[in-house]
Amino acid sequence: MQNPYRYREVEVYALGQHISMSAHKARRVIDQIRGRSYEETLMILELMPYRACYPIYKLVYSAAANASHNMGFNQASLVISKAEVNEGTTFKKLKPRARGRSYPIRRPTCHIRIVLQDTSLYEYDLNEDFYGLEEDQIFCLKKAEWKNKYNDMTYHNMYNSGGLWDKK
Repeated sequence: MQNPYRYREVEVYALGQHISMSAHKARRVIDQIRGRSYEETLMILELMPYRACYPIYKLVYSAAANASHNMGFNQASLVISKAEVNEGTTFKKLKPRARGRSYPIRRPTCHIRIVLQDTSLYEYDLNEDFYGLEEDQIFCLKKAEWKNKYNDMTYHNMYNSGGLWDKK
């Protein structure tokens, strides 16, 4: 029998493209949340005083919604396995100045990718529960169990909790 965990190493992600901020400013927030649990990440992002927190908050929330809706994962057991920020295109404009001259304005953008992984998938002992079943049968049984899990996650509202700061 091959490795039955092969089917369960599923990662769920959310991708935000052309977010209007520099990649350097977004990276200092992403470095704080990489490897943390989902609920802890939401609390950190609500309390950090940076402008980059809000788009990252929305992406983490979206990735968790993808995980619970599409895969049936429990949001309380999600962990941020990867978080990366890449530079996007730079929008260039000209600002009019005195005496008919112009001054270039550069608006950098970035692409943020948040990858979540479910840690509850590795808690099962397959030798006791599913002895004698094939890999596909085990995966189907486990997937049905994931769909019926109760989502015991508290709702985080960024506007009403007083956690939205706008500092650069």
